[in-house]
Amino acid sequence: IKKFTDNSDINYEEIVYEGYGPSGVAIIVETSTDNRNRTAGNVRAAFSKYGGNLGQNGCVGYLFEEKGVITIVDEDEEIDEDKIMEDALECGAEDIKCEEGEFTIYTSPDDLDAVRDAIIGMGYKIDTADLAKVPSTYVSLTDEDLAKKMFLLLENLNDNDDIQAVWHNWDE
Repeated sequence: IKKFTDNSDINYEEIVYEGYGPSGVAIIVETSTDNRNRTAGNVRAAFSKYGGNLGQNGCVGYLFEEKGVITIVDEDEEIDEDKIMEDALECGAEDIKCEEGEFTIYTSPDDLDAVRDAIIGMGYKIDTADLAKVPSTYVSLTDEDLAKKMFLLLENLNDNDDIQAVWHNWDE
């Protein structure tokens, strides 16, 4: 009983796994675990089951860049695209993308908080503001079976309690 009630002796370690999904989709898996062997086995099994390969550290990391990512959802389509672009750049953003009622603002990791606060100060309602690994290139899966395997791989990884984040370059 003491084992289940006293968690003070548990040491968690953060481990990053890298690999390839179906058709060479690059995947980074960030974990926090108290059992390195269990987590490694679960990640390896998920990659194998859905047509991927677990690789060496650094095998796909170079394809991603850490960025601050701020999203603003414009459900009512009231935000002027040119105005928000101008405002975001004025606040210190590096880039902004507009797609179907959602604006994604990119910053350097160090500037995330300052840019978020400045944008809020301009009256915008922010949906999320987090650090993310943003891919430099994307892979499209035109084969329906491969796309289904990729979806199932990501779903399996995201359902694992040891996994904190999954980054990929699949152009869904």
